[in-house]
Amino acid sequence: QVQLVESGGGLVQAGGSLRLSCAASGRTFSSYRMGWFRQAPGKEREFVAVISRRGGITHYADSVMGRFTISRDNAKNAVYLQMNSLKPEDTAVYYCAADVTTKAISTNRNQYEYWGQGTQVTVSS
Repeated sequence: QVQLVESGGGLVQAGGSLRLSCAASGRTFSSYRMGWFRQAPGKEREFVAVISRRGGITHYADSVMGRFTISRDNAKNAVYLQMNSLKPEDTAVYYCAADVTTKAISTNRNQYEYWGQGTQVTVSS
């Protein structure tokens, strides 16, 4: 069983920055591929970013490329999402997720077995 807890959301003006954190339980965190997803009101949950087990491979949605950075610290069982140059369209609930079974990084939310409760990010114009 893996438990994930996000933090760091809030209200920020357009152009501002936020750093989301996700704390994970379990002794095998370094074996999980970790992803960030988001869900805006009335929309489906969408992929944002993913990072490989050791952090050497990352992948981003086109909409956040160059603005967001995913990273992880396996010693702290944590994954982060640094969000810069935020836009109103980034407003959503952000979720971290753990993929413990697939053999490569995935952008498909159905591949992720464990999810956090989410943290709200609101970007005002």
